[in-house]
Amino acid sequence: MSTVPDSRLRSESSPTAARKPLERPGEFLAGGEILCRREGPIATVTLSNPGKLNAIDAAMWRRLRETMAELATMDDLRCVILAGAGGAFAAGGDLEEFRTARANVDLALAYHEAVGAALATVADCPLPTVAAIAGPCVGGGLEIACACDLRIAGTGARFGAPIMKLGFPMYPGELQGILGLVGPAVVKEILLEGRLLTAPEAYAKGVVTRVVADAEVMAEAQATAQRIAQGAPLVARAHKQWIKRLLEGRPLSDAEKRAAFDFLDSADYREGLAAFLEKRPPQFHGR
Repeated sequence: MSTVPDSRLRSESSPTAARKPLERPGEFLAGGEILCRREGPIATVTLSNPGKLNAIDAAMWRRLRETMAELATMDDLRCVILAGAGGAFAAGGDLEEFRTARANVDLALAYHEAVGAALATVADCPLPTVAAIAGPCVGGGLEIACACDLRIAGTGARFGAPIMKLGFPMYPGELQGILGLVGPAVVKEILLEGRLLTAPEAYAKGVVTRVVADAEVMAEAQATAQRIAQGAPLVARAHKQWIKRLLEGRPLSDAEKRAAFDFLDSADYREGLAAFLEKRPPQFHGR
């Protein structure tokens, strides 16, 4: 499949906003980038900070939020893959900027609220998201991966958040996503021991969806995205919406119960039934 960059997305060969000087207090010129490309109905967002195992700086967090927010508006998109460049997913936050970006409580709060906002755009993206994880997936990288719907890991991937060795705790707004995915027992193991989990351990504890050979991570993530893209996009969005709603623990209202059958008026529903009865592949258009 040929690569067709979307006109609204910055191509991988173009400089990103992360390269520009930042004007707000506590931020400075950063070296990382968020790259994005599109191939048909699938977009791939890549964390890139060469020489630092894709450690995520403040500008990258902001650009990630902007990129995911933009992708969420594209009705013809079906899935987003999040990956890291150069054989690593992300080795956490960029510690070199912490003394400046988190110099006092106000700056630290602003910094981590921005991180939380970026994670929220991943977790709340109406499109299905797949993390393709190779190498270290640590700290902020683990937070991004846990915000995705599915996580495909290579056998050599490592997972954790050994920040107890750095003298600071995980910000509650960032901890929430990991806690919601794997529960308190696993989170306590990750944070209190500070050791890195192997990919098989992470799979056994529910951190990742499946484990494949390192060389097959991106191919499996793309195959997963293709399977998602073949389904009715309105159904994928509805499933994400209802799962999130049901996790709130409140009973559904009568209006919500009726809304669950909005699909009856969709062209995709009619197409799905017709394709099944006619024994042919369905052609969904998100309508």
